[in-house]
Amino acid sequence: MSLEASLERRKQPQAPGTGNGNGVVSPTPQSLSTHRLRLQPKEDHKSESYEDLQLEFSPVLFSMLERHLPPNMLNVAREVKLQYMRDILLRYAPEGERNRVQRHREYRQKIISNYQPLHRELYSMHAANFFVPSFLKAVNENSEESFRRIMSEPSPGIYKFEMLQPQFCEKLLSEVESFERWVHETKFRIMRPNTMNKYGAVLDDFGLETMLDKLMDDFIRPISRVFFPEVGGATLDSHHGFVVEYGIDRDVELGFHVDDSEVTLNVCLGKQFSGGELFFRGIRCDKHVNTETQSEEIFDYLHVPGHAVLHRGRHRHGARATTSGRRVNLLLWCRSSVFRELKKYQKDFSSWCGECQREKRERQLLSIDATKQELLRREVKSPP
Repeated sequence: MSLEASLERRKQPQAPGTGNGNGVVSPTPQSLSTHRLRLQPKEDHKSESYEDLQLEFSPVLFSMLERHLPPNMLNVAREVKLQYMRDILLRYAPEGERNRVQRHREYRQKIISNYQPLHRELYSMHAANFFVPSFLKAVNENSEESFRRIMSEPSPGIYKFEMLQPQFCEKLLSEVESFERWVHETKFRIMRPNTMNKYGAVLDDFGLETMLDKLMDDFIRPISRVFFPEVGGATLDSHHGFVVEYGIDRDVELGFHVDDSEVTLNVCLGKQFSGGELFFRGIRCDKHVNTETQSEEIFDYLHVPGHAVLHRGRHRHGARATTSGRRVNLLLWCRSSVFRELKKYQKDFSSWCGECQREKRERQLLSIDATKQELLRREVKSPP
């Protein structure tokens, strides 16, 4: 679900320091800063279900987070675990952020109440009509072998594959055009996908959120669980879905950047165009995002309508100029609240950051060299 949806159903918090009805005292404000999750989940722990509760975050998120709780929290009452995890999640959404989300929700509802969809069949998931058979078959088999049969990995961490049927691409393009005509005719001011793109639309804002939820949950998360486990691929729980438009009279190119996502799906919808290649330049953590690119990290990707590229959000990239025609792409930024919380307690990202890996190798080589030097010194000092 989108961030706005995950905050939509807000439950009033219990007063700090009061009991929970079972003789257990809830954490006081002073203790909230000590709330921590374990980096590695307890794999054999059976999480409780939170589906029966009205929560401001996804019930699935709480079930995922529960396996990361400290050992002394795993077997306490469900409401105690819930409050503990909720306190952690609310760090990401202070009151000012929740107010912003409320305003965005009202903005979105105004659009949905007034815009009449052109293709209503797009607003719920119809997999057989959306995806090519090879992609559906691979996801249904749900194994690394089945995914690799339909994918190629031309550069480490970049996966490309055929995904969408031409008819779906055409319908989604015409739906976006219909929405943009409505925006122009009603003079409704809309939010653009991000700070870098001046053209395009947020699909969640005009009703496609439910369909994109299913796309992430049932299709992208199973793949990400296999190929991106170290960046939360198995715990993706929210998304930002949008289209971007490139052309002479649209955005022409896109500068070098990283995405606000753990995993990014980028699918070309069409139309006829030249140029617009994506250029990738290595995966980086926050500390190393501006470091130099190594030669083996350089890769350019040429868009093909209906074909997708899947990569980590921290994989640095940009888009070259679209020199003719018009290019429209569907993007789904998939995020993991679990990963974002756990990342705060990590210092070493060598499992996925290219520069962290290089620095680790250098430390290992220096350590080996120092050991060799020490052994040589001891050998020289040893009597014959």
